[in-house]
Amino acid sequence: MGHTTARIKLSGPDLRKSREVELLVDTGSTYTWIARTLLDELAVRPSTTRIIRTIDGRSLKRDVGEAIMEYAGERATRMVVFADFGDAEVLGVDALEGLGLEVDPVTRELRKAASLLAL
Repeated sequence: MGHTTARIKLSGPDLRKSREVELLVDTGSTYTWIARTLLDELAVRPSTTRIIRTIDGRSLKRDVGEAIMEYAGERATRMVVFADFGDAEVLGVDALEGLGLEVDPVTRELRKAASLLAL
């Protein structure tokens, strides 16, 4: 089974300062994890700290803040985790939903998703 990656344009409050990053798409991760050093470069500041439970049951304390993400003509401000050294950088499901994307189960590529309304 293959992995899905996405090349995301990432910005902080100043949209003129941006970087493209290739991230592993992780539909098991709520949030997107980005290296603290890159978020610092883009002037993304932590707004709070959260306790995040890992798949193996550990609890990690990490800063989170808001970054602007762009992919396939879509732009969204999403919460990002300030990844420490050794943490994986991943694109989480919150960003996928915010950008209106989903993983195609056959091709394993990102595609635009239809929005759902529950009445």
